[in-house]
Amino acid sequence: MIRRLLSARRLNGKIIRHKMIGYFLDGTSFLCAGLLALELRFDFAVPAIYFPRMKLALCIWIVTKWAAFIAAKLDRGGWRYTSSNDVVRIILANSAGSLLGGLAIFHFLGVWAIPHSIFIFDWMLSCMFTVGARLFVHVLVNDLSLQRGAKGEKSKVLIYGMGAAGLALLRELHQNTSLKYDVIGLIDDDPSKAHLIISGKRVLGTGDDLGKLVRKHLIDILLIAIPSATGAQMVRILKLALDAGVKYKMVPGLGDLIENAGLGKQLKDVAVEDLLGRRPVSLDQDSIRKRIQGKVVMVTGAAGSIGSEICRQIARFGPLALVGFDEAETPLFQIDRELQKTFPDLTFHAEIGSITNPDTLQRVMQRYRPSILYHAAAYKHVPMMEKHIFAAVENNIFGTWNVAQAAIQHGVKDFVLISTDKAVRPTSMMGASKRVAELVIRDLQKESDTKFVAVRFGNVLGSNGSVVPIFKEQIAAGGPVTVTHPEMRRYFMTIPEASQLVLQAFSIGKGGEVFVLDMGMPVKIVDLARNLILLSGLQPERDIAIEFTGMRPGEKLFEELNLQSEHLVATSHPQIKSYVASSVVTQRNIRAYLKELQQISDERDVGRLLLLLKELIIDYNPGSNLLRAALSNQSIHVESAQNPKLGVQSQSALQSKFIQAAQAD
Repeated sequence: MIRRLLSARRLNGKIIRHKMIGYFLDGTSFLCAGLLALELRFDFAVPAIYFPRMKLALCIWIVTKWAAFIAAKLDRGGWRYTSSNDVVRIILANSAGSLLGGLAIFHFLGVWAIPHSIFIFDWMLSCMFTVGARLFVHVLVNDLSLQRGAKGEKSKVLIYGMGAAGLALLRELHQNTSLKYDVIGLIDDDPSKAHLIISGKRVLGTGDDLGKLVRKHLIDILLIAIPSATGAQMVRILKLALDAGVKYKMVPGLGDLIENAGLGKQLKDVAVEDLLGRRPVSLDQDSIRKRIQGKVVMVTGAAGSIGSEICRQIARFGPLALVGFDEAETPLFQIDRELQKTFPDLTFHAEIGSITNPDTLQRVMQRYRPSILYHAAAYKHVPMMEKHIFAAVENNIFGTWNVAQAAIQHGVKDFVLISTDKAVRPTSMMGASKRVAELVIRDLQKESDTKFVAVRFGNVLGSNGSVVPIFKEQIAAGGPVTVTHPEMRRYFMTIPEASQLVLQAFSIGKGGEVFVLDMGMPVKIVDLARNLILLSGLQPERDIAIEFTGMRPGEKLFEELNLQSEHLVATSHPQIKSYVASSVVTQRNIRAYLKELQQISDERDVGRLLLLLKELIIDYNPGSNLLRAALSNQSIHVESAQNPKLGVQSQSALQSKFIQAAQAD
């Protein structure tokens, strides 16, 4: 305590000393301005009659100008940090002080006691001296700091971009000596800016001149200061940098900028997300906070990529408690620790369990009574689910049914299903199972007070098992990078972007909607592979080969976001679309379908499973591998063994149905 008091006393003493020095220097400037104004008026031959009058006038001016400077709070800022805004305030304070002083002089000495031109000279000189003194200190201190900082070795850099971010970065690098960057110049793709000089640095050319400039000036790093660049622009700049053989960093996008932190400290390596050119998500945070704040929220699949990010986003809006439900112990432990550290005031309950276990779900919901539930738990890997089709059925369909039933029974008000674009005209078991999950919650909307909505989106960059980590591993191993098909295209989003829009969709949902997030334009997987190779500082085909391996079971070339039978309904958010479709099945039918589906799953009957899914989802087109398995003698023998009532005639009929279904597609 004593140390703190002594430290506070020393700090206060230092502040007072600085203020007194400032008052003295300003007072000296006011005095010199008044005296020089008098001398200039009389060409340095002042009549003796004006000396007594000027003594009183100078005292009045000094007092009124001091008062004006204090009122403008100019005594509180350090002179070394003087900016253009401070210059304006200094001029305004001088004007106010001169005006008040002039009125006081007229009152005490009379209107004609001093030549009026002296007032104008005094104001001009006072502005010059007070501004000049501060700028002199600013330049002197910064130059001394630069000289001290110049002792360390610095990297020679070029700044790419002359927009607001580029100029702010230039100022930051000039002032912050802790950043070891020596700015050689700027480049910009606008030819009209060529040879301009900004803050002492010249615009040396355009992006096409980068290679020549790097060789000429021995540039170490290219700093890309174009946060609003599109994906195509970023790819072009990246190729130019690689061709020039120079390292590169970039200013983060507007959505990632840290408030009150210098741009120089936020320079980051270019990531694959930057090459997509997606704009930052703009959220209606008030509407989200209104729906979440003070309520208990539960997230299934909370340890997964999307589920954990949903937890992070929810934590920002002040829930009463957050329940994370997952069967993966280690990642659930990790998200628990992360949330405790990042949000110390958050009440987070990590619950281990499977959505295929209704008793566990009932116990957890009985204990915490959530008002809002985000259902992100699902099996999502297409090729894996083609090999384990009944696992997809049990987890994605019956798991969703279990969670939804428990939510209804325990009074959950809002239920959000995380779906996928693969549910649209599905060709995979993963997509078909998620489509049935959509049908389940859409049908349950009719019989309960719980508001059920689904949110569809495409591939998420960086999620567990996604293509990006696989490509990075292959590049690190020296290649080749394997792509299934040269025309394979997918929609992509970042994990935070998808999670934020899921929260926004929930805040505007009224029940029964299928929300589709704005995924932008689909990206060719081979282009993504090439860009990742470029990001690694290598050249596609030359350094790392790209091989096409052929499409895997359940895959299709293009993904879609909505069905033909679904029509668009506008929402309050420009990046979220809502699709509404007439229900395909009735309440009685969905339960009957699920009952039959349970029997099929218990018997592991591939053929009947595909027929039932085809009946439920008219546009389901199962992959050839599943059709072969269903039509094979082995599958039929297994089916006969598990269901003795199925005879040869039934087996033939089953084959005929499959052939008809396949021909119908």
